[in-house]
Amino acid sequence: MATLYRRFPTRTALVTAAFAEQLALCSAAFDEALTDPDPGHGLYALLEKVCTTQATDRGFVSIFLDQFPDALDHERERDCAEEGLARLVQRARETGQLRDDFDPADITLLLLATSGLAGLPRETALAASRRLLAYLFQAFQAQRPGEAQRNE
Repeated sequence: MATLYRRFPTRTALVTAAFAEQLALCSAAFDEALTDPDPGHGLYALLEKVCTTQATDRGFVSIFLDQFPDALDHERERDCAEEGLARLVQRARETGQLRDDFDPADITLLLLATSGLAGLPRETALAASRRLLAYLFQAFQAQRPGEAQRNE
């Protein structure tokens, strides 16, 4: 116990260290998405990585939702993520890959739905997360010229 307290003097320090790898992976995924020359692919790859992490790691969901609010600088992290996501969405819109009426808040719905999968067996959660992401991302995409209008 003494070694644990010397290395992690507070609960916040312990939680931050425990999730450092996941946070680094998400940060790297964000950087990759922003530098991808195909913004639609970058957005999809980012969402796939985040949804996979959410669906398979209940603790990761907890740190972001409410269990450990002091473990991260949530306001700074959220602002950086929202700014990067807005740039990525804008690029995808400009290249005709996202619907004009796409709202980044739709991604929040995806993340909320995916976070609920964390309690399922890993393979079940992964399959459901991938299926949900594929369905929603298809709905996010702009209609291509020549495609038939649906629901007319």
